[in-house]
Amino acid sequence: MAATRVLLRRAGAAAVGILPERTTANVVSGASASQLMQCQGHSSQAEPASAKPKKMKTLSIYRWNPDNPAKPEMQNYEVDLSECGPMVLDALIKIKNEMDSSLTFRRSCREGICGSCAMNIDGDNGLACLTKIHSEGGASTTITPLPHMFVIKDLVVDMTNFYAQYKSVEPWLKRKDPPSETGKEILQSKKDRAKLDGMYECILCACCSTSCPSYWWNPETYLGPAALLHANSIKAIHVVGGIRGHVVPHGTVVRAYSQGSMGPRRLQVLAHIRILRDTA
Repeated sequence: MAATRVLLRRAGAAAVGILPERTTANVVSGASASQLMQCQGHSSQAEPASAKPKKMKTLSIYRWNPDNPAKPEMQNYEVDLSECGPMVLDALIKIKNEMDSSLTFRRSCREGICGSCAMNIDGDNGLACLTKIHSEGGASTTITPLPHMFVIKDLVVDMTNFYAQYKSVEPWLKRKDPPSETGKEILQSKKDRAKLDGMYECILCACCSTSCPSYWWNPETYLGPAALLHANSIKAIHVVGGIRGHVVPHGTVVRAYSQGSMGPRRLQVLAHIRILRDTA
């Protein structure tokens, strides 16, 4: 009924000249406008999206397959940086997924936490997930395994000796006496907790150890910066309840030749090694 009333009112208004009558011309012009809008819509949809300019980058990657008796070689890959993330690990994943599935490397968290993707990039040890690709300039990016380590395949190195040295310092807390109450937590003061700053952040990526010449020359006898850093962190802990750390033999703490901060976390490893050496 309401619709009928509206139509009757519009008809009356048109009769007295208040509203123009809906003529055939009006209908035709309305249809033409509708068709025009539809055509404009289709034409806008048909326009292709502006393509991103290509940013080609050459990655020179160390390749060696134990099943192939050939010598190791550097293989070049051309990567379009506009189609992948900004980090070296992004480019490596793109190469493995789209160009060469045989490329082998370690990766896990992609957040600089696990230390799996440690490798040598343009002469510096670092994590591939935290190292940006230098897009400026035409120079290629060189990627090799961690130096002075046995290579398993491509960018994967054997970490057996590294982990064995870490285990040798017994990096865990041990009690001299049994706890007074079973299951009760051992409290630690804020002052003692602050002693661990600059040491607990180590993620055992081996970047610092494999950049130290002392570790290169004496891998069997020198524990290396990473293991000694953890040894000093256990020694620095002093909590109520008779906690003790493992005593590191003095002969395993020798001069470290690397200078300044070390590893992707930029920890002051040498300062802690000196403390451990002077108190051993």
